[in-house]
Amino acid sequence: MLYKIQFQAGLSLHEFLHQYGTEAQCEAALFAARWPHGWRCLRCDGERYSCTHNGRKLWECLDCGYQCSSIVGTVFENTKLPLRTWFLAIYLMTQSKNAVSALELKRQLGVSYKTAWSIKHKLLQTMLLREEQRRLDGRVEVDDAYLGGERPGKRGRGAASKTPFVAAIQTNSEGKPLYIRLTPVAGFTYEALKQWSAECLSSTARVVSDGLGCFGAVTHTAAQHERHIVGSGKSAVQRAEFRWVNTLLGNLKTAFSGTYHAFNHAKYAQRYLAEFSYRFNRRFDLAAMVPRLLRAAATTEPLPIGILRISEIGN
Repeated sequence: MLYKIQFQAGLSLHEFLHQYGTEAQCEAALFAARWPHGWRCLRCDGERYSCTHNGRKLWECLDCGYQCSSIVGTVFENTKLPLRTWFLAIYLMTQSKNAVSALELKRQLGVSYKTAWSIKHKLLQTMLLREEQRRLDGRVEVDDAYLGGERPGKRGRGAASKTPFVAAIQTNSEGKPLYIRLTPVAGFTYEALKQWSAECLSSTARVVSDGLGCFGAVTHTAAQHERHIVGSGKSAVQRAEFRWVNTLLGNLKTAFSGTYHAFNHAKYAQRYLAEFSYRFNRRFDLAAMVPRLLRAAATTEPLPIGILRISEIGN
């Protein structure tokens, strides 16, 4: 069977530089993303202000005298980097075919690896916070999956070197994929899937799963559960009922192996899976991902490096 290949135009580098090539353009775009209805004082909520400079452009409230820059209270807070560097990172992380590693960001941005890692994970966490708000509805294919597991030792479910996660994909009335959730879980137990379904499914969802017993827990949230005993081997992954979730997992494996030499999946699986989900769920308007991620970063609270390295953040 042949499938029509979709080519999304995205935002060209030329157009990106035309829109965000100067610090003034980036400052104006950040201001508009953070205060779409006009500037408001963070202290007194006043609307009257004057502008000044202290290395970076500042807004001073004419009611209480409070001063702040556009980066205060955002993901960009306390950065010493030009906004142009952050905007280029946003561009690379949203417009690249698969994803961009911290090492590649280091090369492209001309910064240290530590700085590139910090930028990437702050933007990954921003994506994660957006994806955590999504609830899948309608027909939803689910499957159990793992990250890692290449080291010698116990194989199969429960291997110490594996990070379990639930792969779920919502399809429309024509059977085409719409949205996905890729969510790490403590394990494939009834209680873990009960919690997963409460966080990831709508009450009207119709879940399609294999015969793994823990998937029965989805009925605590979902309206229906369609269970298929698939067995094992090649025939199991070719079942029509799980066409899209199996395709999704194949694409995820390809994207990760083609981008990351290695990453601490036991600690940061949430963020890397959220990055894949964020890009997939907005795939039909690649150009809009730059202003959308900018808006998300401008309305996300600061993420100091010490907090950023705590894997439980955002849980």
